Amino acid sequence: MDTGTFRGIITGLLILAFIGITVWAYSRRRKPDFDEAANLPFADEDELNRDAHHSPQQPKSEGDSRHVDSRKNKGDRNT
Repeated sequence: MDTGTFRGIITGLLILAFIGITVWAYSRRRKPDFDEAANLPFADEDELNRDAHHSPQQPKSEGDSRHVDSRKNKGDRNT
């Protein structure tokens, strides 16, 4: 097998992978999942605004476990 044949096979596989991913992304079965993912940035903002209006503001101390300082605590902490 020479280099040209190998390149042709790889190109064919990549075209099939591209077509497969495109069909998967545009399938009607995936639309509800993608719509939900598209609205995720707005969901966090609504949640923060709702919490601010319904709960009184409490001062946060250094030892408060609910307070997450991004400079000190790295990672995703949902407390």
